[in-house]
Amino acid sequence: MFPTVREVLALDPVRHGAPRVVAGDDGLDRPVRWVHVAEVPDIATLLGGGELVLTTGIGLPADDAGLRAFIGDLADVGVSGLVVELGRRYLSGVPRVMAAAADRRGLPLVELRRATPFVRITEAVHALIVDAQLTELRATEEIHQRFNDLSVEGADTAEVIRQAAELSGCPVVLENLSRQVLGYDPAGESAELLLDGWEQHSRRIRPAGRTAYDLDSGWLVTTVGARGQDWGRLLLRWPASGDVPSAQAGEPTAGPPTRLTILIERAASTLALGRLIRRDAEGLERQIHRTLLTALLDHSRPVDEVGLRAKALGVVLDRRHLVGVMVRHRADDAAGEVGPEAAQARLRDLAEAVGQAVREAKLTALTSAVDDYSVGALLALPDPAAEDRALSAFASALHRVRLDAGTGRASTAGVDPARGAGPAAVIVAAGSGVGSLREARRSLVEARQIAEAARRDRRDLPIFRLPHVGLAGLLHLLRDEPRLQTFVERELGTLLEYDARHPREQLLDTLRAYLEQGRNKSAAAAAAHLSRPAFYERLARIARILDVDLDSVEAALSLHVALLALEAVRAP
Repeated sequence: MFPTVREVLALDPVRHGAPRVVAGDDGLDRPVRWVHVAEVPDIATLLGGGELVLTTGIGLPADDAGLRAFIGDLADVGVSGLVVELGRRYLSGVPRVMAAAADRRGLPLVELRRATPFVRITEAVHALIVDAQLTELRATEEIHQRFNDLSVEGADTAEVIRQAAELSGCPVVLENLSRQVLGYDPAGESAELLLDGWEQHSRRIRPAGRTAYDLDSGWLVTTVGARGQDWGRLLLRWPASGDVPSAQAGEPTAGPPTRLTILIERAASTLALGRLIRRDAEGLERQIHRTLLTALLDHSRPVDEVGLRAKALGVVLDRRHLVGVMVRHRADDAAGEVGPEAAQARLRDLAEAVGQAVREAKLTALTSAVDDYSVGALLALPDPAAEDRALSAFASALHRVRLDAGTGRASTAGVDPARGAGPAAVIVAAGSGVGSLREARRSLVEARQIAEAARRDRRDLPIFRLPHVGLAGLLHLLRDEPRLQTFVERELGTLLEYDARHPREQLLDTLRAYLEQGRNKSAAAAAAHLSRPAFYERLARIARILDVDLDSVEAALSLHVALLALEAVRAP
């Protein structure tokens, strides 16, 4: 944003004075925040850092110690440089003691060998600074306008990241709380180099604050989230290439310009808003179905209002036995399909199939897509005894509807692992039946969890219920939940950071062997292919790092769950 000392020396009013750099050449790229004319030795107390000081030297100390102190004070406050006009106090050149002191402190010291009106220099430099500030302001306005447009248009994650990289010219990465990459744009650099060993690299990036610059790694980082729920970090690498500039003694900490801080915060806000808003091209009735199902899931409307609006649609939920059902594909992307439009089309097809299956099975239900992958249904049955029969009828009707529609071209698509044959495999999951609308959310959430966990289950089951899901499956379905990721970080974060700094040791594998062998140290040492003394020493080190008692059943259980959760988070 500000001109450098080198750029100031190239200005015509300065060149008129025949400038000559006599010390501190390495500091010529320091930014000049302002120009200050001074003729008193204690001027440093009036400065704030970043100033280029102009003087004729008439008020400077006459003794060597005084000159050293004067230079030291300027360097301590962080001035950009010192320009001395010859002819009034110093005739042929500045004192050697002054040049030597400036060279030791890396402070640029410049002689002007011809008389030059200082006002012309200050005018020229201040014009550059104001112009740079206007340029920065225009860039900031463009950032605000660009991300406002993205928010209004409902741009997807990839587009927001691409725009952030384009506006900054720097690589941008979006990660979740477990340091898994959700999206990135290398800004023309090598994506392989950018993402290689990302998790370990990311754990070493620890800025102080919600939005801050980590000088050691060269990454500008901000937290992504809304409504008090943080779910990731957005990182921008500055500079885009080369080593991170280190601050000289007395200089402000090196870092990106203000506009990049504004940019990354606006991008993070747009991502958070996009996660809250999901647009969909459904008909009005389907939108109302979705509104009501979503209201039950996130408590956005009173339950009585949901019941009233559902009744107006012809779906009576009061005094009924309610069962939450979720239907989803086993894979997030069907074979041969790429991009968000194909995924949305596939989801709409599935939603239509679920609605038709409900009608063919002669059931009453709210049905709609409830997220990017799942179609939900809340079945309203006359009594609990009808539950198993109704679910079987729905699953059979759904299978038949999808085959009749030819969505998977059964003759060529192969066998459906969930139903034996036909279109690409879908999972039908049902929650526990409940007796009131106020409990419906529990059944829907349970069905969603079962559907997620069942993706890892290869059994041929027409309907998945809660008894079919184990702990590993439960953790797998919760892998995107920020609270689970926070739990993993709390339990294992210090050990993961240690492994990131000492990649040859990998103490996490030692801990895994110990817990998987039921805390049998001898068996665990054998499984880890280590001698017992070496294995015991590693366990002791793990206990110190995590500050836990590994002989405690409760502590071991918590760590084992965290390990399983970490594997679920890392699973594709």
